[in-house]
Amino acid sequence: MSATENGRLVSPVPMGSTLNKSGLISGANWVASADAAVQEKFLGSLTEGELLALPFLFEFWALDHQMPPEGDWRSWVVIGGRGAGKTRAGAEWVRSMVEGAKPLDAGRARRVALIGETIEQARDVMVFGDSGILACSPPDRRPRWEATKKRLVWDNGAEARVYSAHDPESLRGPQFDAAWCDELGCAAVDKGTNQPNKFLDPKSSESALPVFSDGGRDEAIQRQYYAAVLSYWKSDERNPISDVYGTEMLDLDHAYAWAWDARPYPFFPNNRELWSDAANYEAGHWLNGRTSARSLADTLREICEKSGIENVDVTEVSGVVRGYVSGGSNTGRAMLQSLLIAYGVDAFERDGVLDFSVRNGRPDAVITRDDLTFTPESEGLVEHSRLPFVDDAERVRIGFVEADGNFDAIWEEASLPEETGDNIAVSELPLAMTRSEGRLLAERWLGEARAGKERIQFALPPSQVDISAGNVVRYGEANYRVDRVELSEVQSMEATRVDPEIYLPARMEEDPPAPISFAAPVPVLPVFLDLPIMRGDEVAHVPHIAVTATPWPGNVAVYSASSDVFELSTSVSERATIGVTETPLRSASVGVLDRGEALQVRLSSGNVSDADWVAVLNGVNRVAIGSGSGEDWEVFQFRKAELIAENTYLLSERLRGQFGTDAVMPDVWPEGSLVVLLDQTVGQVPLAPVYRNLALKYRIGPAIRALDDPSYIEETLTFKGVGLRPYRPCHLRLERDQTKDSFTWIRRSRIEGDSWDSLSVPVGEEVESYLVRVVQDGAIKREQITQTPDWQYAVSDRSEDGVIGNYEVSVAQVSATVGPGPFATVLVSA
Repeated sequence: MSATENGRLVSPVPMGSTLNKSGLISGANWVASADAAVQEKFLGSLTEGELLALPFLFEFWALDHQMPPEGDWRSWVVIGGRGAGKTRAGAEWVRSMVEGAKPLDAGRARRVALIGETIEQARDVMVFGDSGILACSPPDRRPRWEATKKRLVWDNGAEARVYSAHDPESLRGPQFDAAWCDELGCAAVDKGTNQPNKFLDPKSSESALPVFSDGGRDEAIQRQYYAAVLSYWKSDERNPISDVYGTEMLDLDHAYAWAWDARPYPFFPNNRELWSDAANYEAGHWLNGRTSARSLADTLREICEKSGIENVDVTEVSGVVRGYVSGGSNTGRAMLQSLLIAYGVDAFERDGVLDFSVRNGRPDAVITRDDLTFTPESEGLVEHSRLPFVDDAERVRIGFVEADGNFDAIWEEASLPEETGDNIAVSELPLAMTRSEGRLLAERWLGEARAGKERIQFALPPSQVDISAGNVVRYGEANYRVDRVELSEVQSMEATRVDPEIYLPARMEEDPPAPISFAAPVPVLPVFLDLPIMRGDEVAHVPHIAVTATPWPGNVAVYSASSDVFELSTSVSERATIGVTETPLRSASVGVLDRGEALQVRLSSGNVSDADWVAVLNGVNRVAIGSGSGEDWEVFQFRKAELIAENTYLLSERLRGQFGTDAVMPDVWPEGSLVVLLDQTVGQVPLAPVYRNLALKYRIGPAIRALDDPSYIEETLTFKGVGLRPYRPCHLRLERDQTKDSFTWIRRSRIEGDSWDSLSVPVGEEVESYLVRVVQDGAIKREQITQTPDWQYAVSDRSEDGVIGNYEVSVAQVSATVGPGPFATVLVSA
């Protein structure tokens, strides 16, 4: 569509119409996408009247799905989630039907029906809502609301009456030109059927609870609402066959309920960082994730039928079963028991019928001593008993499957505040529940256990047959549930104390399951590191692993195999900080501050930061630098990290060659060397000692993908167990006289060598032992083992070895497991 015509800016919609031409829409999008000059020119081209009319021209603001379809149609259905603009579309369509070109001109419709679930719903949403007819109408065309007649009246004589879907007979008589019907729906909230159109949304001015609702989540009432509405309209007398089109007047197979969300469940509502309205799901109208649930009554009835029990009464049962983990060998009794425990249901046989009822603790009858009678075995009218203290459960722990998420096995626990003991009652239920439901169950179970310690036995005369098993009776100041009845000359009864307050509805904040992360089918970058002992709690011979990936898959699995059969070795849940150097790092002295040129690194993931010297000396900001393969990793620490570009830092004020890695420090680490921040994200990969120095296969990839997924990468690696390797001796010195060359050195320890509490550092090996090697012109002339940090090379020994002129002496501490460590070397001049 051209924006100009003969040099004059043209509006993309006709300014004097509303819903006349559905093809001429998206004017607001057109203006919003133009540059500032075009926007100013457009607004400047409008007359004062056009500017005043612009907010009320729906074609200018409407989205495609808010416009009625073209052609000859009788019914138009708008399906969309909350915020899709359905109410606005309906209100604007009513305006288009009743309004003429001028305020007093007749429109295409004179009588319109506004039909909602209830009169209140139609009035509050269609008439007075934020997107209702009154809010959408310009001042000169705004209708009047006549409350006593439940109708809107326009100045041109058109009217719109409000009707309830529950009173269809009231629609007979008036000859309507058009009708706007709202959808059916009910929120999953306590007492939602009191006002099905009400919902909680802090961002909406219409946010409200149904009358008398406590705001708690309640899928059962939502299911009952739909069952009641659909069963009501399935009646032949309420839904007769049309004599026009030959089928039921209401096609219930195509009834649209509010609301089904296009966002995938359970990513919605669990990913609350992505969707700001996700918290509204708990007590909202959404059907996602709820349609697969079953009513507790239907579930109990089905289990009984499959077990051969046909006479069942579940009319007093309410609740929703989100899921049941059923094993093939489960008996009907075992399945029922789990459900009865979880939902607080009692089952008693009465007159050949298995009667189920939800516990409430309220008395069905009141008895006094005058109502009681003696039995031959009793010592009094009422016998009181109490369970011993040792049977008291101080804490209750419930295991179940977490609903609304990834169906993980989780636990919830409840305890009494005054109890500190370890007497725990543990039960694992094969049911899917939310965390709050599991917590409430644990608290109810604990309360029942406490109240149920008190029991009574009594007898009633045969005349009081209205009290049977399952009934709650009030005796004295307490309520008791009758658990057992024996009929003889009298009715002998055993009853357990119950507390009605335990069963009062309670609202508990819901902890949403962790969102299920999507793992993109892209490889991860694993870095295996054969490192020395640093903290002291590492397994010395076991390698470390750091992993990164973009995007991060949430959890990375590491499989290993000595043959072709891979087994899960470990998993990595956090992305490591990994990067490459962009400048060389030259060698430096050990044990002193390296103030050389800052090392520039570019990180592919993570970040680094400054630290004070106390924190550095306590172990923070450790970095491994190496080629990315083998055991040659130098560990250094840094104090300063300066961010100079995106993901690029300058690391300065370093401590080099930490933990004995000075032995592998080259003259220069070249540009492109790998760096790994050694923080909590870097863990160890289990390795049996027998596999040290043997080649193993590793497969690494997203944990939620199969081992044979193309995203997995495979590596064959061998680890020497650097944590077992002794450090290189230091301060190797030479003293000479006429008869011998004397060498001394100081040993270092790979275990607890930084402690200042002892007089000498631990040996760190089975015995103190050193290998001394004499080398000349690359040839080994002599090797000797010594148990002390000194050695003498006599002139006669040099003569025997044929050593004439310059030579080298190298010393290494020896481990019984890995042999000699790195050598310290001194050059001896002739």
